[in-house]
Amino acid sequence: MNDDARYIPTKYDSIFWIELDKIVPNPFQPRREFDEERLKALAASIRQYGVLQPIVVTRKDVEREDGLGSVYELISGERRLRASKLAGLKTIPAVIREGESNLTKLELAIIENLQREDLNAIDRAKALSKLVEEFGISHGEVGAKIGKSREYVSNSLRLLTLPESMQQAVVDKEISEGHARTLLALNDRPDERETLFREIVLKKLPVRAAERIARSIAQDRVRTYHRKTAEMAELEKSLTETLGTRVIIEAHAEGGRLSIEFFSPEDLTHLAEVLAAEQARQAQPAAHAAAEVGNACPVFPNTTQLSDEESASVSSDALPDPVPPAAPLDASGLPDASGDAPEARIADEPSEDDLYSIS
Repeated sequence: MNDDARYIPTKYDSIFWIELDKIVPNPFQPRREFDEERLKALAASIRQYGVLQPIVVTRKDVEREDGLGSVYELISGERRLRASKLAGLKTIPAVIREGESNLTKLELAIIENLQREDLNAIDRAKALSKLVEEFGISHGEVGAKIGKSREYVSNSLRLLTLPESMQQAVVDKEISEGHARTLLALNDRPDERETLFREIVLKKLPVRAAERIARSIAQDRVRTYHRKTAEMAELEKSLTETLGTRVIIEAHAEGGRLSIEFFSPEDLTHLAEVLAAEQARQAQPAAHAAAEVGNACPVFPNTTQLSDEESASVSSDALPDPVPPAAPLDASGLPDASGDAPEARIADEPSEDDLYSIS
């Protein structure tokens, strides 16, 4: 690629003032997100000081009803162009490049954006990917164009292997590039990667804490993958979703270990409350069943059962005494024959004389 791709306007270039409505965006612009607050700040600066650095455009002649006309396609300077429109300008200073190919436009636009520090990691990775695909050059050559190492280019491109939701989280600044690189270490464990991603977003975990968790997952995999059954893995996933934090089940030859992670005293308090609530919920049916068993009376066959109201209406003194009263005793301690309960004596009972008589 020729050196024109690295072109930056200088004070020796011819500068033209071009109407803003005649400039169309660069179709190869790698930047997809523009910070509105920064654009407003730049617009305020332009109102006060003007556009200090010209934009770069290429001119195309197009046919119109009233004859030939010129349209300018932006090569670099889209933030300045947008901010100038916000500032209410009608024209903008520009350097016109002639005869540029589409590939040169692409390279200029990409390199200009890559040299800016505020380009987010995903847009940068997509721009690098476009350079590799469109130009067919190696990661090392791309790095040389932007002043970075081959490893920097390769690691940036790996970010595009993350799911779209995680890439968008980087663009929306919900997670940082450091978080995204940590998630890459779990690409072969998508479920745990998703769990860690949710923890980072919900708990605002710092990068170091996320790295520690990722390393722990990798080590656990090496140590326990051959012992953990499918049932254990399913239970581990269920506990993780219920408690809202990572749960690890380690199986040993005898027994095992259950690990529940927390990242602050508030997390620990929340876990204790969730576990206590679950224990109370499970204890209620058991207590109710025990109460029913304790209140139940045995039911015998071939009997008539009274309802509670019928049982309450029966007075206890209306029932006959199942044991007859004992007969009064005389002075010798024997039942008195003259007592009021002769029926208590047995008719065939032998007398004392009969018991001790000798025949």
